[in-house]
Amino acid sequence: MTRFDLAHWDLYNARQTGRAPRQLCRDLLTRAGEGAGRQAVDLGAGSGVEATALVRAGWHVLAVDPAPGTADLVPRLVPPALRAGLEVRVATVQEALPLPSAHLVHASYALPFVPPSDFARVWEGVRGALAPGGWVGVTLFGERDEWATDPATADALTFHHEEDVGELIDGLDVLVVDEREHDGPSFGGPKHWHTFEVVARRPA
Repeated sequence: MTRFDLAHWDLYNARQTGRAPRQLCRDLLTRAGEGAGRQAVDLGAGSGVEATALVRAGWHVLAVDPAPGTADLVPRLVPPALRAGLEVRVATVQEALPLPSAHLVHASYALPFVPPSDFARVWEGVRGALAPGGWVGVTLFGERDEWATDPATADALTFHHEEDVGELIDGLDVLVVDEREHDGPSFGGPKHWHTFEVVARRPA
């Protein structure tokens, strides 16, 4: 598949540096509070906008992204005095396993790009990384997302039904499951989006 090759992600990431942190990350920070040096993981870190927000809030952040420019791009947004709180790993989510024990895992629009053959292992790795009381926030693609029927993406990305999402988060303390469906822009042009945003916590 060439639509989402590494050159695509480098270009996408370079154009994201000026935006605000995504709402999912802001919600996690509101619930989890100041990091006080605790470990966080940002999967699909992109340009580093969310990783920077986490570092500024006192978290020690492992930022993971497969784009070749990640190692140069992400630290640029973090103030020099705070860069000791940032570790960058150029890797896919599946290559980054096992993840360190963490009190916060953020994965906004990252996990749907894990191939279906790897998704169960990746999700097990995400859940297994959560320390007791740890927070997780993820975006998942629903089965009515336009890319689910696009021959270029249907077999390469992972899509979920509502009942699948319930199974994934079974056993966690679930704070938010926000299902959204709308037509809107994407980096490749307009599309129909169907997503689930989840915020949950491992019981303490």
